[in-house]
Amino acid sequence: MPDSQTKYPTVAVVGARGLVGREALSILLERGWASSSLRVFGSPRSVGETIDYGDHKPVIEAMDTIVRDAPDYVLLCADTDTARSVVDLLSDQSTTIIDNSSAFRLHSGTPLVIPEVNGELLQHDLRVIANPNCSTIMLLTALSPLRAAFGVRSVQVSTYQAVSGAGRAGLESLHTQTRAKLNGEPIPDGVFPVPCAFDVFEHESEIDPTSGFNGEESKMIEESRKIWESPALSLLPTCVRVPVERAHAQSITVEFNRTVTADQVRDVLGQSPGLALVEPGEPLTPASIAGQDEVFVGRIRIDPSDSRRVLLWVCCDQIRKGAALNAVQIMERLIGIRDQSSASSARLTSTIEASGYACSS
Repeated sequence: MPDSQTKYPTVAVVGARGLVGREALSILLERGWASSSLRVFGSPRSVGETIDYGDHKPVIEAMDTIVRDAPDYVLLCADTDTARSVVDLLSDQSTTIIDNSSAFRLHSGTPLVIPEVNGELLQHDLRVIANPNCSTIMLLTALSPLRAAFGVRSVQVSTYQAVSGAGRAGLESLHTQTRAKLNGEPIPDGVFPVPCAFDVFEHESEIDPTSGFNGEESKMIEESRKIWESPALSLLPTCVRVPVERAHAQSITVEFNRTVTADQVRDVLGQSPGLALVEPGEPLTPASIAGQDEVFVGRIRIDPSDSRRVLLWVCCDQIRKGAALNAVQIMERLIGIRDQSSASSARLTSTIEASGYACSS
């Protein structure tokens, strides 16, 4: 983040009233981001309302006003249509846009970034960067250091995804349907195709009739292949909703290129950024890690029949690291890269002037 002597770049949060937008604001506040350098945008029904930001209450602006005094950075925490609209509105500006939707993830010219995994893609001149799907972020944050150490032949993963992945409507469905169930009342309809109270079901995204994978599973496959630059990667996901409010879990089976021991796996994970290693026997649940920054890894087991295969249990707050925090980390790294570039340019200019070779006007 900028230090006390540095002018803050201006940042806009689009979708400020949604779960991810609110989380992004919370993270910026925790990091001491100046309210004077912050703007918030939302849907037409929320324009003119205020939103809490510490002791300040910024007013939600209409989306089409974002081109006035265009911000340096935009954290897009909205749907794909809104994302495309904002990118179009700012196409002639120097604004850098970090998009949480799926609108640009698979575009060949748009980097898809997890800072701990492929942060080297972040360069000075980027204008649109895509945040991966939350399930992809937690999977690859956990597996990438192991891939670097041992190589990966294949991955199988089952996800246990919190209802808040569907936004506030998902949470409201869980609360309303749970109350009705406990009170012996008819279960009202919710945002999911089946009631989510006291039940689990396949992810509600549309199933591709040819492949049989649903949309969430297809995202994990294609995004992982792009991030790892491995178009033939064997990745078999099964994505499931569970009646949990916040934070996803994954059961992962990964096959490496060589045999490994549990201690070797722990050593690699214990030294990797963005990860928290849970000791054997310690419980690891979505509720226990909600609100935290790291991707948590526990229950490391070696397949007794083939020590190239390892099983992991992984939990991650999908609203935080799976969305808002990842976007803020991308922005922070770009700010650092650009500050460093500006400082280098200033030093070069000073050196040239001191040497007497500066051009006179």
